Amino acid sequence: YFLFTVLNQQILRAVRMRAGAENLLRATNNNKVREQVLLELSFVNSDLQILKEELEGLNISVEVYQNTEETFSIPLVPLGLKETKEVDFTLPLKDFILEHYSEDSSEYEDEIADLMDLRQACRTPSRDEAGIEMLISYFLQLGYVENRFFPPTRHMGVLFTWYDSFTGVPVCQQNLLLEKASILFNIGALYTQIGTRCNRQTQAGLENAVDAFQRAAGVLSYLKETFTHTPSYDMSPAMLNVLVKMMLAQAQECVFEQIGLPGIRNEFFTLVKMTQEVAKVGEVYMLVNTAMNQEPVKENIPYSWSKLAQIKSDHYKALAHYFIATILCDHELQSGDDEDQQEKALSQLYDYMPEGLMVLTVLKDKVQRKQLGKAHLRKAIVYHEEALRVCGLCKKLRNIDVLQEVLTAAHKRSLLKYAQQETEDDFLSLIQAPDILPKTEHRIETITPQFSKVKVKDFFHRLGPLTVFSAKQRWTAPRTIRIHLEAGELGFSLKGGSPVQIYCLDPVCSAASMGLKEGDYIVSVGDVDCKWLGVNEVLEKFKSVGEQPIEIEVISCQDTAASMHSKSATYSVGMQKTYSLICLAMEDDKIDQTKKAPLKLPFLSWGTKNRQKAASTLCLPSAVAGSSQIKKKLSPFTLLNTESSLY
Repeated sequence: YFLFTVLNQQILRAVRMRAGAENLLRATNNNKVREQVLLELSFVNSDLQILKEELEGLNISVEVYQNTEETFSIPLVPLGLKETKEVDFTLPLKDFILEHYSEDSSEYEDEIADLMDLRQACRTPSRDEAGIEMLISYFLQLGYVENRFFPPTRHMGVLFTWYDSFTGVPVCQQNLLLEKASILFNIGALYTQIGTRCNRQTQAGLENAVDAFQRAAGVLSYLKETFTHTPSYDMSPAMLNVLVKMMLAQAQECVFEQIGLPGIRNEFFTLVKMTQEVAKVGEVYMLVNTAMNQEPVKENIPYSWSKLAQIKSDHYKALAHYFIATILCDHELQSGDDEDQQEKALSQLYDYMPEGLMVLTVLKDKVQRKQLGKAHLRKAIVYHEEALRVCGLCKKLRNIDVLQEVLTAAHKRSLLKYAQQETEDDFLSLIQAPDILPKTEHRIETITPQFSKVKVKDFFHRLGPLTVFSAKQRWTAPRTIRIHLEAGELGFSLKGGSPVQIYCLDPVCSAASMGLKEGDYIVSVGDVDCKWLGVNEVLEKFKSVGEQPIEIEVISCQDTAASMHSKSATYSVGMQKTYSLICLAMEDDKIDQTKKAPLKLPFLSWGTKNRQKAASTLCLPSAVAGSSQIKKKLSPFTLLNTESSLY
């Protein structure tokens, strides 16, 4: 973590120097100054390249991320976590609480401190499930924070700075979506580090590695689909697409290792299965290497990653040819063998056979079997040698001892197998070995992140229900209304969930004359906060005071003129008939038909009118249909809409 921080600071300093030099170059017409600036730029760019290579070295460091057990496996590639600067939420959130919610912001200092402590802890998460859960908790908490404090119409003045995990270049924005996207990237990166640290010498360790890489691919795929136009190279759609392919390829590699962990028996049908499985690993790494060498990803993907993908593609293709050569060289068709089954199994390995050869004939003819087997061994040796050559071209990979050992051992095994075969007919028939069709019985897919499994409580729960008390809804300051009972009647009814809303207000009652309005929300009764209380609970507060006057605090929405009743109804405190009038759903047959109010929209129906044009990232797509009046529960981590874009 310390090394990453120091490197990012050095890269930031170099980037600023380069920007200053480029500005000076554009501004000056003096040739001597231009020459000096160009020389300066060349030094700065060289420093940046060196720093970038150091960052790349940390990202692929075997010592930092790989399993510490003694192992004989090709290293896997993890992602480094994105680094960030500290963020102080205190003043912006306190100002917003005072201005928008008209509450004493000093009472929320603990909640703000909890949010900042959680963010600070997310900078250095543990490489295990506890670290994943902490990052997800912060990501979900950001959903609440976004809805509470970040209105869609203006910036809050909170500057988020995140460093690109590949280039180290910082991105600074007053956009909470940058924060959310970066945390998602780190969740995916942390899964990759968990996967690379698994013990691949055990079945349980390999199962955990496969699961971790599939989950990493799922999170990165979710990030790509949800957040578009991200300003950071490592979170661009093209880069995320490559990273998803790479994680799925590593999962496929671990599946092959899992199948071969007990040992690979030198048996016909076992080797057929292993040939197809390992050919699949070679194919997916070939696709990863191709994707890594496409623009615009090619410029920013670590060179060692691209070369490792190429090495693995060649290595596993070589193993596929070695396995099929073993089938042909070691297993002659015996009288008791099922030749139909063997013919069918062997034919599944090829898209075509070399000219003049047929599968059944090869099975029965010892000479043809030897010739085809040696052709596959020659092709295996070519792939092995190419893998070793590419490994020698990359300094970072050349210094990974276990990688060199695995590649060299596989190469020697194929050479030994070839030397064991008869050689007298080598110059008579040099058959070109056909390509092998990849196939797997273990389909690898992304695992979609299930954030709902992590339970998170809104730090700013005391502000009230999020469906009402959000940043996109503007409210008046709380008004105090002193209510006097008139013949045991209040002059209004209540409706809704939390908070309750004034309903059927009698315009001539004393409460109306004090300033109470139809549609007002009750936030307190007496000294009791009622933002989270339902109709029945608020009613009990009124009943508890009997005939005494009581003060309530109410607020009004400034944005939407809610549809109101043209007629009013009253209820009497303490009488049984009152109870039915204040229920959330009133029965028509209990209301006097002569005073029956016209049909009224459900509580918070204004949300269905404005949700389409003012939807935040917390709105579910199904909740924006203007024709539907069914209330939808909002989720703080649902991000699938068009507003989840970083510009």
